[in-house]
Amino acid sequence: MADGSFSITTPIFYVNDVPHIGHAYTEVAADMMARWHRQRGDDTWLLTGTDEHGQKILRTASANDVSPQEWADRLVRDAWKPLLETVDIANDDFIRTTDERHVAGVTAFLQKLYDDGYIYAGEFEGYYCVGCEEYKQPSDLVAGTGPYEGQQVCAIHSIPVEVLSERNYFFRMSDFEQRLLDLYESRPDFIQPESVRNEIVQFVKQGLRDLSISRSSFDWGIQIPWDPKHVLYVWFDALLNYITALGYGTADDEAFRRLWPSVHIVGKDIARFHAVIWPAMLMAAGIDVPERVFGHGWLLVGGEKMSKSKLTGIAPSEITDTFGSDAFRYYFLRAITFGQDGNFSWEDISARYQAELANGFGNLASRVIAMIGRYFNGVVPERVALEPADSAIDALAVSVTERADAAVRAFAPHDAIATIWELVDALNGYITDQEPWALAKQEGQRDRLATVLTTALRGLGTVNVLLSPVMPKATAKLWAAIGDGGGVHEQRIDQAPSWSGAAQVVPLDGGLFPRIEQVEAAEQQVHA
Repeated sequence: MADGSFSITTPIFYVNDVPHIGHAYTEVAADMMARWHRQRGDDTWLLTGTDEHGQKILRTASANDVSPQEWADRLVRDAWKPLLETVDIANDDFIRTTDERHVAGVTAFLQKLYDDGYIYAGEFEGYYCVGCEEYKQPSDLVAGTGPYEGQQVCAIHSIPVEVLSERNYFFRMSDFEQRLLDLYESRPDFIQPESVRNEIVQFVKQGLRDLSISRSSFDWGIQIPWDPKHVLYVWFDALLNYITALGYGTADDEAFRRLWPSVHIVGKDIARFHAVIWPAMLMAAGIDVPERVFGHGWLLVGGEKMSKSKLTGIAPSEITDTFGSDAFRYYFLRAITFGQDGNFSWEDISARYQAELANGFGNLASRVIAMIGRYFNGVVPERVALEPADSAIDALAVSVTERADAAVRAFAPHDAIATIWELVDALNGYITDQEPWALAKQEGQRDRLATVLTTALRGLGTVNVLLSPVMPKATAKLWAAIGDGGGVHEQRIDQAPSWSGAAQVVPLDGGLFPRIEQVEAAEQQVHA
């Protein structure tokens, strides 16, 4: 990426089923960081999309009596694109591996590797997991239980693997073993977090085999340009979306030259593909490797990884219908340390909604606006003779902005939000200590009342700007009451303490976070 640019991607998701909150979590994390960088003034680009080729999609489509293309079109239209609206994703592009632009870029890339001698024909036999769309090492398999007792099953999907024997084309991935290890050593932050980095380094140190990159037993995929009887291995196809979306392999590659390399936000279970296979592919083609690969943790329900087959998958709308999209975004970004596994529970999101959003941020906004309306008819007064308590709020706003910005740039959105909440809590404490309602009743305290309320409003505005990438709807609503026109998303986030508010505030149209007394009804609906 050029200086002042920020290019970030989510994985492209399989369309074999509908999305659950694990998918939405990845989308929200990438979107929050993209929104933050946009408001820093960076040339920002956020890519997401869908992975539509491979044996898993073919089998799912066949089971539903439709063609693979019809299945993909239906799922993208009815499930995957609506997900972006459900959790307010402001993506710049959406790529599908069935797009003509993608097929053209993949074909150009593949032909280059073949012409340069990095692809050869050979025989291969191995254990294949259709769920992962991957040949498995013996160490990736475990003994089956229950109906699969006595069989070898995939450690991730808990389903039996298949023994496949094919004459395929292979990518000379073993040629890049040392170059990858050198990359990991010279750029320690290339793979994050450290736990994922350590796992991948150890995997590569065990030795890399050449990668089978074609299939001839089915035809749902991109054809190998020099041998149309073969289609491209789905992961080799899918990984290329990150550059085909930018115009790689076409005459219009200005975005590729301007924005590549990108940061990849992925689940830790697919970090190996992104941090081993993908950079090796790029090295072979003479293209820069990604800026960074961040493998975040899993969302757990009842201590188990999200899974439709185990009935632990929760649709994002089941949460947003009760709490709203802002609370969904806030909860998953705040409650889970980015990079670690995190447990979801209805009780926790309900408690945080009440304590942190409704009673914390929401009540702060309502009180400040209401008191300026009551005591100054909505006109924002000038501050007079700052006292140490006022200056402390001003200083904290500056400190919080700097530290939150550093946290986002370090891929720690949870730390950024916790830092912003220092200002939320300080402002609530400041109002409690200064007692503006008492000042309003005292002779000669008009200037002090004005200073307290305007100081609180300035801090509230700073909070609002800083939280706009996290909760776009609530902050836009608050900005309409305290801002000076335009939109909160147009404000420079790195200059949040110097935000320019309106000369007059207007009452909020209802609270920012309507109170939800209990969540039992929502739980009963979900588990009915």
